[in-house]
Amino acid sequence: MSQDLTKTTELPAPYRYQELNGEKQCSQFPLAAEIALAISYNGISQAVMMVSPQDLDDFVLGLSFTSGIIDAARQIYAISIQPGDESAVAEVELASRAFWQLKKYRRQMAGTSSCGLCGVEAIAQALPELPPLAHQPLPPMEHFVGLRDKITEVQQATKSTGAMHAALYLDAGGNIMLCREDIGRHNALDKLIGALLRQNRSATQGMVVLTSRGSLELVQKAIRAGISTLVTMSAPTALTVDWARRHQLNFVHLPRRSPPRLYSPAPKE
Repeated sequence: MSQDLTKTTELPAPYRYQELNGEKQCSQFPLAAEIALAISYNGISQAVMMVSPQDLDDFVLGLSFTSGIIDAARQIYAISIQPGDESAVAEVELASRAFWQLKKYRRQMAGTSSCGLCGVEAIAQALPELPPLAHQPLPPMEHFVGLRDKITEVQQATKSTGAMHAALYLDAGGNIMLCREDIGRHNALDKLIGALLRQNRSATQGMVVLTSRGSLELVQKAIRAGISTLVTMSAPTALTVDWARRHQLNFVHLPRRSPPRLYSPAPKE
């Protein structure tokens, strides 16, 4: 493998958004890039990880080491990166000893839990074909007023530990009907979707709020569950917004000290 100490990082792409303050002002904000990276070792698919597209060869090397697949960098003979718009493929050539270690690692993975898209072995699984949602109007602006404070009040587990994510469902009247918390943001949303299903509630009206950032996996879960409006308290990635727009998911970012930012549908020029 060749060394490269002069790698450049592309500037994040700015995304237009509309401030929901009654004046319909549009601005733009740079969003972090995100792609699905499929990793294969000696021709065998290992996993698909959601990553930033910079320094992918460093990522593959570091992941291989911290996962126990290799003991030293020399055990990787070559890393070939095939880039794409929303995905990339990393083909890794391993030494025989490391390949034996990989087989052991794969057996261990079978009994462990994962978050997000960790452990997914194909790009098609990470970027599935999903039908677009039926267009639904945005909730009224007044439903966003004081929303952060309302959410804080119902986050019981977070009050105790300070280390929990929450997923909440607000009905068409803006009332918080369900709140599920978990140390994992993906888990919290899964719990909320399960509660919606168990109670036979439809999420086509109202909105779902996540106390975490917006990520592709969470948008995919929302689309699958038929959630029409998704609100996150931290900024989304560029790919997340692309998918929300493509699938007609209303997507709003709720900053702490700024008006809500509507990313999807895209603001009209």
